[in-house]
Amino acid sequence: MGQPAATPSARKTVESLLDEARSGLSRLGPDEAHAAVADGALLIDIRSELQGAADGVVPGAIGVPRNVLEWRCDPSCPAHDVRIDGLDRHLIVVCDQGYQSSLAAATLQQLGFHRATDLIGGFQAWRAAGLTVHHLTRETPMRASECPCSPSPRRRQRLRGAGRGRRVRPV
Repeated sequence: MGQPAATPSARKTVESLLDEARSGLSRLGPDEAHAAVADGALLIDIRSELQGAADGVVPGAIGVPRNVLEWRCDPSCPAHDVRIDGLDRHLIVVCDQGYQSSLAAATLQQLGFHRATDLIGGFQAWRAAGLTVHHLTRETPMRASECPCSPSPRRRQRLRGAGRGRRVRPV
């Protein structure tokens, strides 16, 4: 027959999820994160491209949208980003204000990245601390183009034309 229906678990609030996630993290402030990056830690910015375009990006951070983070980080996944190079690597996840990144870092720990953590206060705290931020311009490629799995800018342009009555040729 089939599997018996799972018993629903007790409901958790967002605050309890954050508390649970953060209990396993050694969260870093902006200056600590900056020092850790200088020592080889990898900063992963999970903010959207729109947020990066509006507020800027941390130089050297790898932009990985939150909705694909696990697939880009898991070394056993075909969509793995080769720049995220080892379960022992110190990963610091950055979101806009330090909430989403806590949940993401806890998930990365579950994938085996035992040194994954996040930035307290997120990108906004980094910027408020006076640390370097690069502002994107029309000449600056968006962060998604950094990912080896992303379509090239030329292919993205062609894909944007799809659905507007134009035929899209494969690249």
